[in-house]
Amino acid sequence: MTPGIARRLVSMLYEALLLLAVAFFAGLAFRLASGAAPLEGWLLHAHQAFLAAVFAAYFLWCWLRGGQTLAMKTWRVRLVGVTPGRALLRFLCALVLVPTGVSLAWALVDRDRQFLHDRLAGTRLVGA
Repeated sequence: MTPGIARRLVSMLYEALLLLAVAFFAGLAFRLASGAAPLEGWLLHAHQAFLAAVFAAYFLWCWLRGGQTLAMKTWRVRLVGVTPGRALLRFLCALVLVPTGVSLAWALVDRDRQFLHDRLAGTRLVGA
């Protein structure tokens, strides 16, 4: 594994910890707004959609404002070639490809060591 991939993977791990905090507070806000009803049926799906929308807002805002989330700044990784459409496509692809490991495995065989969700979205991660 190259140092560039290792740095991006550690950045992703740090990002997951930050998302845990974002999910906690967003979930708390949702629960308070819903009257703390049990999360089942349509309310469960609404909760999941709300969290996905909050995550999308977080990532798109960070990527479009400077190409970096807090974790990316910490590990000196920057997203380049980003536009609003590409940022949304990158988020949607990463939502499926990162948890399954497909995007991470792709980076090991990619000629530029880029993740699959970056290839599909036309973006690129670079060391800052």
